Amino acid sequence: MINKRNIWFFTLFSLIIVLSVYYITMPNELNLETNTSKEIERVSEEVNDSTVLVALRVEKEEEYITEVESLRTILTSGSSTIEEKNNAYEKIQNINIIKGEEEKLEKQIEELTNSETFVKIDKDHITIVVDKSEHDKKLANKIMRKAQSNYKNKMYITVKFQSSKN
Repeated sequence: MINKRNIWFFTLFSLIIVLSVYYITMPNELNLETNTSKEIERVSEEVNDSTVLVALRVEKEEEYITEVESLRTILTSGSSTIEEKNNAYEKIQNINIIKGEEEKLEKQIEELTNSETFVKIDKDHITIVVDKSEHDKKLANKIMRKAQSNYKNKMYITVKFQSSKN
């Protein structure tokens, strides 16, 4: 004989199974849609950027990654001294600071020139590449002054105009 308790149990159990199947199948479809839309956005952003600037950014990022990885091996190594670990940690912190300064400077120069830019800081030397076909001495001077205004010490600044259009 089936009582009310068994009917409720089977009803709720069936509902849980249906909802579980629904939950398991739906996120896969949603993930595919969001992944493809994200992929399309990423590709369109890459196409919009200058290929020269993208290559420079990739090269710079690879340098940072290899340097940070080597410093992290020093940090995690059991044979490294405390002084070596402290130096490695400070170098990683400096790399992060430099990356932040580069991004800040890129934004400032992009606002000044209305063009895509690439900035690389190496000790006291700053390399700036601007995506413009015309080589404007006045604009280069403004860029150099803008970059120098962020630092108290004298920086050696190189400005290069390079067009992404062939």
